[in-house]
Amino acid sequence: MEGVIGGVIVLLLLLVGYFLPFIIALARKHVDSTAIFVLNLFLGWTFFGWVVALVWAVKKFDSNPKNSAKN
Repeated sequence: MEGVIGGVIVLLLLLVGYFLPFIIALARKHVDSTAIFVLNLFLGWTFFGWVVALVWAVKKFDSNPKNSAKN
C-alpha cells in the first residue's frame, strides 16, 4: 500500500513538472494559454518543446492589445 501511495505522489509530481509551462501560463492569465497547453501536450516530451513552452509562458505579453495600438 505504501508503494502505491509513493507511486501516485511521484506520478503527480512528474505531471506537474511536465505541465509547468501551462500552469505558469494559467497563473499569469496568458492570452495564449490554450496554445501553450497544446504545444506542451504534444511537444513537451521533447526537451526543446518543453523549453519553448516555458519561455512562451513566462514571456511578457500585453493583456490588453487594444490599448497598445497606435493611430
